[in-house]
Amino acid sequence: MSDDSISLNKFISSKGLCSRREADKLIDQGRAMINGKVAKKGNRVSPGDEVILDGELISKKKKKKRVYIKFHKPPGVTCTTDGKDKSNIIDYINFKERIFPIGRLDKSSTGLILLTSDGDIVNKILRKENKHEKEYIVGVNRPINSTFIQKMSKPIPILGTKTLPGKVIQLKSTLFKIVLTQGLNRQIRRMCEHCGYKVTTLKRVRIMHITLGALKPGEWAYLTEEELETLNKSTS
Repeated sequence: MSDDSISLNKFISSKGLCSRREADKLIDQGRAMINGKVAKKGNRVSPGDEVILDGELISKKKKKKRVYIKFHKPPGVTCTTDGKDKSNIIDYINFKERIFPIGRLDKSSTGLILLTSDGDIVNKILRKENKHEKEYIVGVNRPINSTFIQKMSKPIPILGTKTLPGKVIQLKSTLFKIVLTQGLNRQIRRMCEHCGYKVTTLKRVRIMHITLGALKPGEWAYLTEEELETLNKSTS
């Protein structure tokens, strides 16, 4: 095996077909082959190897220019690439090339989500240890007070663990801003429930240095060169 070999999931991702995580799923489903043999997760690809995915030879595919966009997700759109889900984000955006979301937002939540064809950057951003900030504007079902703000700022027990401390600022009677560095399942909603409140609106307005800006629900835009440069630096 060549010293220039790379993992199969990274190889598939490098072709702009999906993220590494999605590539692992395809490999587990027996949809990838290396040199005529069904591949297994953990296999590596060396220069000159023939890699086939879903019956298509991909080892000779040229690497496409990578795409990075930000999208203002409206309510009702699901952050999945599964075409069986009629509300999936990919069909909604209907982009000309294959892209996939970085992370997710609940179907009823709105706001900023990034999509890309770059599987490497997906993994870098999603790594828990990077602790990238995400900022949300949240509405709840009744007036909040200083006790609520203090509780939400400190670790809260959910899903068998405790949340990391966050930054919480009250904006209006039933509206607050929260900055998190985690992405637990339905984290903000569960945190509010623990404090005796129910979320009525949830909107993400920032991921790291990238903001929603003037994008209206359903609109998307390419990341600027400055945004992309900072993104690459912060994930390197």
